[in-house]
Amino acid sequence: MHITVLGAGLAGCEAALWLAGRGVAVDLYEQKPARFSPAHKSAGFAELVCSNSLKAERPDSASGLLKLEMRAMGSHLLPAAETARVAAGGALAVDRDRFSQAVTAMVEDEPNITVHRQEVTRIDESEPILVATGPLTDGKLGEAVAALTGSHRLSFYDAVAPIVTADSLDMDKIFAASRYGRGEADYLNCPFNKEEYEAFYAALISAERAPLHDFDTPLTVYEGCMPIEVMAARGADTIRYGPLRPVGLRDPRTGHRPWANVQLRAENAGRTLYNLVGFQTNLKWGEQKRVFSMIPGLERAEFVRYGVMHRNTFLESPAVLTDGLYLKEHPNVFFAGQITGFEGYMESAASGLLAARSVYARLAGRPWTPPPADTMCGALLAYITTPNKDFQPMGANMGILPPRHDIRDKRARYAALSETAQAAMAGWVAEQD
Repeated sequence: MHITVLGAGLAGCEAALWLAGRGVAVDLYEQKPARFSPAHKSAGFAELVCSNSLKAERPDSASGLLKLEMRAMGSHLLPAAETARVAAGGALAVDRDRFSQAVTAMVEDEPNITVHRQEVTRIDESEPILVATGPLTDGKLGEAVAALTGSHRLSFYDAVAPIVTADSLDMDKIFAASRYGRGEADYLNCPFNKEEYEAFYAALISAERAPLHDFDTPLTVYEGCMPIEVMAARGADTIRYGPLRPVGLRDPRTGHRPWANVQLRAENAGRTLYNLVGFQTNLKWGEQKRVFSMIPGLERAEFVRYGVMHRNTFLESPAVLTDGLYLKEHPNVFFAGQITGFEGYMESAASGLLAARSVYARLAGRPWTPPPADTMCGALLAYITTPNKDFQPMGANMGILPPRHDIRDKRARYAALSETAQAAMAGWVAEQD
């Protein structure tokens, strides 16, 4: 059995490793370092761009449930993440370089995977092929995808947050804490009083944005990774109830909850770099330095990366994809990753596992049955393949699972949903394997 996989991001690597473990010969094509997307800088596989956080691990959270289901399905990337873990309260966060290095080594050391570091410009339908080239797919390959899907291709813009050095922070103004005391004070907090926040807000909404070059489509921002200045323009309290929400925190200098609060998350295991949580942005770099230095404790911050913005592309999956993650009109062409509308790093990897299992069923001559709808993976798969005239990418969330109206307490309800999903996933995996 043989499969070609295009793209060595999280979805492509997860799929390639799972299939190789089943004895399938995999040809994995990755265009880096011959050609880089506007957002990627490293030649390594499974490069994380927007954040180093792979989100919550609690079983009663959507992200935690997704990880449990991925482990049941045989994830290779979650063990790699454990080797690169950095402290982040109840979340799984990783040193991005170490994570990429671990995944790259696993792929390159797998005897059933042949890596080709070259750009692919066409899609050969003569045998099954898995396209996992990500939401930045463009150029001739992007044209090939468009040719297969007709006009069913949409674009949105994604943004990444700045990174500052730990040594440049004013720790007399910053305090370490996780919301509600969860974790071990893994986040650094920059508390605003009312006057400081109002000055910062005024500067933020009037700051000059960078031009978006080489794109002909109008600006459409995906809600899940919205630039801070776009969010702020919706009203003075929007970000104060969003990424700058102070709930669950107490400023030790005053003994009170801040008026607003910016959190910093460790970007590497050595905690020498910090990411401004929720500060994806398209401001000009000089404006980022000016405005973000108004954040208490960041007055002399050294920015090692400024925020940038780039266009992402995804399929209109409900119109073109089956629940086996292959094209309705081109059944040998499978897709996985964020290009399908699975939004988020772990979601992307999960879709790689789902696509791999669908491909394997095809290669082995077995019928494909998707995971039950009461699993997180099944619910996400159903979401992206159910008719929806206003389709947008979706990440893991409890709202897409079948509702439980018999349990009023939210935490208890989520726990029950998680238990049901885990049992359903275990049963499904047993049947598939």
